[in-house]
Amino acid sequence: MVSLNWLNGDAAQLFGQHVMWSDALGNMMGLVGLVLGQRRSVWTWPAQLAAGIVLLAAYTSAHLISGVIKQLLALGVAAWGWRQWHRGPRDDAGRITVRLGTRRERLLLTAGAAAGILAAGALFRLCPGLSWRPWLDAFFLIGTLIAMVAQSRGLVECWLAWLLVDLVGVPLAFSNGLAFSGLVFALYFVLNLHGGHDWWLRAHPRGHLRSPPGGPPALTPAPEIALPPADATAEETDHGHTRRS
Repeated sequence: MVSLNWLNGDAAQLFGQHVMWSDALGNMMGLVGLVLGQRRSVWTWPAQLAAGIVLLAAYTSAHLISGVIKQLLALGVAAWGWRQWHRGPRDDAGRITVRLGTRRERLLLTAGAAAGILAAGALFRLCPGLSWRPWLDAFFLIGTLIAMVAQSRGLVECWLAWLLVDLVGVPLAFSNGLAFSGLVFALYFVLNLHGGHDWWLRAHPRGHLRSPPGGPPALTPAPEIALPPADATAEETDHGHTRRS
């Protein structure tokens, strides 16, 4: 069996911190998946699966049980998302169509996130070996899963979840000595803003009336003017003695 210990070896140094191969490869693949997700391409899910497999191999090689469990969960959701996008509706260009979540979907996602964070945080506190920062790790893990579930359903709200994950991921990565991941999460934040804006315009009911960035202002349709029937106009003219022979 080929050893995968090299994934936990140093690829470079950044700000005096070591960048492991697993960290570099996993995050670069995740970046590719993010860009493909913005473009509503089904290939976003293979990219996310590839990133998860790299990190899973690294955690397995290092015997980090908590990392293995987290990546298995993420891989399961990514596989489900890939299946959902294969079966989901597409536009004329073959890209997945997106929409705003219903009130019920938003409620379920919010309730699931709250319950998941409480459960994961409690588990991490009971088992200190699973996490050094139980509540931050719980937020990051459950937030990631919620974002992936929302994305798999083509919901615009997935980008809000990704933004919240990035807000936690940046300081969490730097505090764990993962400088490269911290910088990538900062880049994720900017790209997620763009992705959310793009999906919002495509899903919003009046998005088609908005002008593209840098383009001319969108034209507003002129109001229709109701005209009286022709017979009624002729009758009024006869009674008013204005018709000429």
